[in-house]
Amino acid sequence: MLASTVLTSGSISVVDYRCSAGPAQAPYTELHDDHSVAYVRRGSFGCEVRGESFELVAGSIFVVHPGDEYRCTHDHAHGGDECLAFHLSPALVETIGGSTSVWRAGALPPLAELMVLGELAQAAAEGRSDLGLDEIGWLFAARFVDLVSGQERRPVDAPARDRRRAVDAARWLDAHAHEQLDLERAAREVGLSPFHFLRLFARVLGVTPHQYLVRSRLRHAARLLADDARSITEIAFGVGFGDLSNFVRTFHRAAGVSPRAFRKALLGDRKILQERSAAAH
Repeated sequence: MLASTVLTSGSISVVDYRCSAGPAQAPYTELHDDHSVAYVRRGSFGCEVRGESFELVAGSIFVVHPGDEYRCTHDHAHGGDECLAFHLSPALVETIGGSTSVWRAGALPPLAELMVLGELAQAAAEGRSDLGLDEIGWLFAARFVDLVSGQERRPVDAPARDRRRAVDAARWLDAHAHEQLDLERAAREVGLSPFHFLRLFARVLGVTPHQYLVRSRLRHAARLLADDARSITEIAFGVGFGDLSNFVRTFHRAAGVSPRAFRKALLGDRKILQERSAAAH
């Protein structure tokens, strides 16, 4: 596991984690001494905490509560994962709020709004945005609390073989998100009937295959919007949306702003952060 600290401030630190572990490596246990929420930007891994099991794929959120032990597994065919983690001070956690159950969620499935914010944070971490990474991290954590409060996240109850199938399918969907896909084609990739595939995918990962596909496209679009060389129309069609207006509506619904406004935010327009922060409260 390689860990590189991208930012350290009084209330928040941001760490870039890169793990190359695969099926040949034994599971390992992590014990953290602070609260953190991590955006999984690539790869996949499993996590067991307090008797619950979760599978995380690109776009998922890994939630850490201080003092809890997290057993991480890498049973999937393509090992390795990358996460951008926001470690929060006790004072910041108190300011953001959220019950103990919220901070002990373990993991969240890919949620469109958090995925878009995760890509915004990634752009800032890579120097592709003039926005403050601490600002984005605060907003990311606040939106996490807002989205999870009052929602029950059920642990996965599925055999290991089914977990692998669901994760492999998610990785395939993410890699082929720019193509025109349907449920039957995705199901064939993992050797299941469409109905069985739909139920299995949703049970293991917490979202339907179509929801994950759309959110993958949004994640890729958010990343590409940092590149001024490509028009919004080119990006929309390039990531798999067949209609520009549908892309704009879907992106706006997820991010709270249009793709054009999001691009401006990448270049330093803090209005997007002010508006989303106000919406969080």
